[in-house]
Amino acid sequence: MSEPMLFIDEPFRTLWSGHDPFVAVEALEGEVFRELEARRTLRTEVAGRGYFVKIHRGVGWTEILKNLLYLRLPVLGAHNEWQAIKALGELGVETMHVVAFAQRGSNPATRQSFIVTEELAPTISLEDFCGDWPAAPPSLALKRALIRRVAEMVGRMHRGGVNHRDLYICHFLLHLDPAPTVGNLKLSMIDLHRAQVRQEIPRRWRDKDLSSLYFSALNIGLTRRDHLRFLCGYFNKTPREILKDEAELLSYLAREAERLQARFLRKYAKGDPR
Repeated sequence: MSEPMLFIDEPFRTLWSGHDPFVAVEALEGEVFRELEARRTLRTEVAGRGYFVKIHRGVGWTEILKNLLYLRLPVLGAHNEWQAIKALGELGVETMHVVAFAQRGSNPATRQSFIVTEELAPTISLEDFCGDWPAAPPSLALKRALIRRVAEMVGRMHRGGVNHRDLYICHFLLHLDPAPTVGNLKLSMIDLHRAQVRQEIPRRWRDKDLSSLYFSALNIGLTRRDHLRFLCGYFNKTPREILKDEAELLSYLAREAERLQARFLRKYAKGDPR
């Protein structure tokens, strides 16, 4: 068996002193968001502060082989998120703060791990914040500032070798204290359990992230100019350069958005939540 990986900060260092952290984390109580045989996600409170806990108990060989059969990379535990959070912190991209992480076991099918992060509050997801924009548009300055900020974060993440694999606007949290203004916008990127960290990301994975983000923003009232403004910020290029140099990407984004929209409609048209 490989040596266990362990990082415990306060308040859990004191709370779990003298206890097996893998037993202690399973004993935490709170609001459960996901409960599966292999994974548990919950919000808990310690000394009046909120924390999010993700426990991975080993996915099993069946799940690993199923993912590989469909050419998907399986998520084997909390290590992906731990690495991605550290990488984003080094890149200057706002994200979660880890207070506990542990992993043990060399067998990928039975490996155990968990990660605990501080709750980001008060915040609102961009999906919720922008949800009524078609009926009640924001100020032009605020919309452009948010587009610029997201483009900057995603560009910095990708140039630093991290791709998200779940890059939707719901995974950007807008901080509400102090109240967001054009000159004071703080966003944090979350839900990094599928993220990959490399020296340099392949274009395929970069484009998958961008297409997911584009798809998730289809219904918030953005214009073609807004989409172009995002790409200008992401690539640090002028609109003319984008239209000339990134024609292939623009075509791909349109095709992928159409494909993702069709898949979404098939999945939810009959109320299927899976």
